[in-house]
Amino acid sequence: MNLSTALEHAAAKQGGKVAYHFLDQTATYEELNMAVHRFASGLKALGIEQGDHLALITGNSPQFIISLYGALRAGATVIPINPLYSPEEISYIVQNADAKAVILLDILVPLANKIDQTLPFVEHYIVCEMNEERTKEKQPEEFSIYKKMKTFSKVMDIGLQPFHPPAVSEDDTAVILYTSGTTGKPKGAMLSHKNLYSNARDIGSYLQFSEKDRIITVLPMFHVFCLSVCLNAPLISGATMIIFPKFSPKEIFAQAKQHQATVFAGVPTMYNFLYQSGEGHSEDFASLRLCISGGSSMPVALLENFEKKFNVKISEGYGLSEASPVTTFNPLDRPRKAGSIGCSIMNVENKIVNEMGEELPAGEVGELVVRGPNVMKGYYKHPEDTSAAIKDGWLYTGDLARRDEEGYFYIVDRKKDLIIVGGYNVYPREVEEVLYNHPDVVEAAVLGVPDPNYGEAVLAFVVPKNKELNKENLMDYCRRRLADYKLPQQIEFLEELPKNTTGKILRRALKKQVLQN
Repeated sequence: MNLSTALEHAAAKQGGKVAYHFLDQTATYEELNMAVHRFASGLKALGIEQGDHLALITGNSPQFIISLYGALRAGATVIPINPLYSPEEISYIVQNADAKAVILLDILVPLANKIDQTLPFVEHYIVCEMNEERTKEKQPEEFSIYKKMKTFSKVMDIGLQPFHPPAVSEDDTAVILYTSGTTGKPKGAMLSHKNLYSNARDIGSYLQFSEKDRIITVLPMFHVFCLSVCLNAPLISGATMIIFPKFSPKEIFAQAKQHQATVFAGVPTMYNFLYQSGEGHSEDFASLRLCISGGSSMPVALLENFEKKFNVKISEGYGLSEASPVTTFNPLDRPRKAGSIGCSIMNVENKIVNEMGEELPAGEVGELVVRGPNVMKGYYKHPEDTSAAIKDGWLYTGDLARRDEEGYFYIVDRKKDLIIVGGYNVYPREVEEVLYNHPDVVEAAVLGVPDPNYGEAVLAFVVPKNKELNKENLMDYCRRRLADYKLPQQIEFLEELPKNTTGKILRRALKKQVLQN
C-alpha cells in the first residue's frame, strides 16, 4: 500500500464523499482520483518516466494535490518547494534535485525564465493557471522557455488516453524534502513511499481520523507538517479537507463554523494570531474535537489562554522532515500534559541519549533520537551527512529533550541554540516561557550572543502588546522568576519577529541582525 493506491481505495469505497472544499470548488473522492489518474497519464505522455524528479512550486490548491499524487502514481519523485523562496534558493534546489520537470504557479513564470539557464535537466515547465487576467498580461511567447511550457489543463487533457501505472516499490523515493538550511545549503531528505504512507496511517490512527472528520488545511502544503497531517492522513482516512490558499484568522473562524470543522492544525504563531485577533469566538470553534500544534514548541501560557478563550484542547506533537515527520503526539485517551510533545505514536520509538548514544533515565536532558518506518532513506547526494544523522538505525534529531516517568517527552531546546553563560546551561525556551507569561508580551524569542566575561549572554527580543511596557519593568518581572545567569542582559522591542512561511520564528535571522549591528 502507498499513498496513491490508498486514494484509489478511498475512491472505490466512498467515491461520492467530498474530498475537499477550496474557495468555491468542491471535489469528491472519485473526481479527485480521476484527476490524479489523468495527470499521471499526462506526465507519461510528456516523457516523464518512473524515477524522474519533478519540482512542485505551488501554493495550497487542488493543483498541488493532483500534481503530487499524479506524479507518485506515475512513479516519479516529487520535490515540494516554497514558492516564496528567492530565485537563488529555488534554482539551487531544482538543480541539486536533478528535476526533469517543474510544476509552478503562473506568477512564477518570469522567475523560471530568469533562472532556466542554471537548470540544465529541466525539460518541461507545467504552469498552473491561477489567475486568467494575470496570464493575459504577458503572452507566453515573450519567454525564452516558451517551448518548454505546458499548462496544467493541457497536461490533464493529454492524459485522457489509457494509462497503466508502473509498479512502485515501497522503498522507492516518493518525495525529497529540502531542509531549511539553518547550517548552510539545504539538504534533501529522501522519503520513501513506505515512510510517507506509514506515517500518514499512524497519524490518522493515533488521532482517530475518520470519514466524519473535516480538517482545516491552512498550513503550507509544501511543508511536511501539512503534507502528512493535513493532506495525506485525511485522504487515506476518508476525511474532508477544507483548504485555504492563505492564513486569515477571519476566514478560519468563518469557514470552521460554516463547514463544521472537526480538526484544526497549526503552528504556535497561528494560534497566537487567532488568539490576538479579537475576531473569533468560542462558538466558531464549537464543532472542533481536536486542535493540533507542531512546527515549534508552543509557549504554555499561549496554550492555556487559547484553550480557555475558545473552549478547546490542543494536542501538541513533534516531528521533523527526516521522520516524515511525526514521532510524538499528546494522546487522546490519556491526560494532555501542557508543555509536553506527548508520547511516541504507534510504530515509532523515541528515546533520550547522551553524547555516547547511551539511553538516559527519565528526567535527564539529552538528545532526542527516533527509530521507525517513517525515518528517511537519507540525504540526497549527501552520504556523509546521512551517516552523521542516522546511526545504528536511529535518527539523531539535534533537539535536546527529556522524558518523564509516564513516557511523555518534553523539548528543552535545539542543541545548537543552547546558551552557555559562565559554564551554566541556559535553554532559550525556558526564558521565553517566562516572557510569554507576561500579560503585555505578544511574542518573544531568546538567543545567545558573545560576551567577553561569561562567554555568552542572553538576549531577548519582545513584541509588546502596548507601549506601556518598558524594559525595566520586564527585567524586574524576569528577576522574580529566573536565576541570575538566565536573565536577559538586553531586551530589544520589535514590532514583529521574523518568521518563515510556516510561521516559525527565525532565531538565525535575529542573530544575523545582531551581528550586523
